[in-house]
Amino acid sequence: MTLAQRKRQLVSDELTEAALQLLAVKGFDAVTVDEIVAAAGVSKRTFFRYFASKEDVVVQFLADMGAGIRAELAARPADEPPSVALRHAMTVPIHACTDHPDHAERALRVVRLILGTPALHARFLERRLRWSEDLAAELTRRPGLTAADDLYPRLAAGMALTAFDVTLERWGAGGDAVDPAELIARVFATLAPALDAPALDAQVPSATSTAT
Repeated sequence: MTLAQRKRQLVSDELTEAALQLLAVKGFDAVTVDEIVAAAGVSKRTFFRYFASKEDVVVQFLADMGAGIRAELAARPADEPPSVALRHAMTVPIHACTDHPDHAERALRVVRLILGTPALHARFLERRLRWSEDLAAELTRRPGLTAADDLYPRLAAGMALTAFDVTLERWGAGGDAVDPAELIARVFATLAPALDAPALDAQVPSATSTAT
C-alpha cells in the first residue's frame, strides 16, 4: 500500500477499535458518534469520511472478516481435504480474537453485541449470505470441482458457516467456560465425513440412470 493508503487504513482501524470497544461495553443504542470520535481522537467529520453511521462500523468489520476468511481458504494447499481447508479458514478469525486474554474478552463482548442487537444481527445475517456465496465460489476453484458442480460447493460453504455460527452462539452463551477454538475443531470433526465426500452429483444417480 502507498503511504496515504496505510494512513487511511490506520485511521479506519482506530475508529473501528474505538467504536467496537464502546459499543460492546455500553450497548449499541447508548453510544453516540461523538463518544466514538472522542475515544479515537479524531473529528466527527473524519468519522463520516470513513463510515456512514455507527452501524456501518460493525458492517465493515464483518465485511473485512468475510474477506479474510475467503483469502485464507484461497491460500490453502490445493490437495488439502475440504474439511481441513475450511476449518482452517473459519478458525483463523477466531484465533485472531482469542490469542490474548484481553483480545478474547473484547471479542466475546463484540460477539454478544452482534448476536444480541437485532439491527446488527440482521446485518450479520446479510453479510453471512455473501460469505456463503464467496466461499462456494472459492471451493469451485479447488481440484475436482467446477462451476457446474453447484450443489457441493454451496452445501459445503453452508456447513462451514453453520459451524462458525454454532461456535459463536455457544461462545456468546457460555463465555469463559467455552474455548471457541476447541469448539470449532470439534464441530468440524463432526462435519468432516460429509465435507470430504466427493461432489454430490458424482455420488447421486441421475433421474435418467435411476429410471433405466
